[in-house]
Amino acid sequence: MPQFDPTFFAPQLFWLALTFVTLYFVMSTVALPKIGAVLDERQRKIDDNLDKAAQLKAEAEAAVAAYEKALAESRAHAQSVIKEASDRLAAEAETRNRELAARLADQVKAGEARIAEAKDKALANVRDVAIDVAGATIARLVGSPADNARLEAAVASALKEHGK
Repeated sequence: MPQFDPTFFAPQLFWLALTFVTLYFVMSTVALPKIGAVLDERQRKIDDNLDKAAQLKAEAEAAVAAYEKALAESRAHAQSVIKEASDRLAAEAETRNRELAARLADQVKAGEARIAEAKDKALANVRDVAIDVAGATIARLVGSPADNARLEAAVASALKEHGK
């Protein structure tokens, strides 16, 4: 094999050095700068995407905070509206209850007055009926009509005794 023949080592080393220097020069001036530019561009895009993602995340957090604030304000407003309506309805119910209680009290007073009037009429009728019954009883038992003044006095005394 000619590669292992020591007489050919010098030209092989020359061509090795020449090829190495040429490849090194081509790589350092042409290929590596392009690769570096591509890597730098990729890193710049990644950094831009990360910055944009961080910005979007901050905007999303701000939107969530605004949403939660609006939701809390809406809930507070709803609670105040409910409380206001509840208070208004309670006041209306209280007013109606007072009006109804006054109307019922008037009806009770009117009923009590009618009952007292009926009682007085009944007692007056009882007095008259008692006098008539006592007069008829005496007339049947004795056979002669009784004295009206004495009958009225006796009925009045009996009614007074019984508390009527």
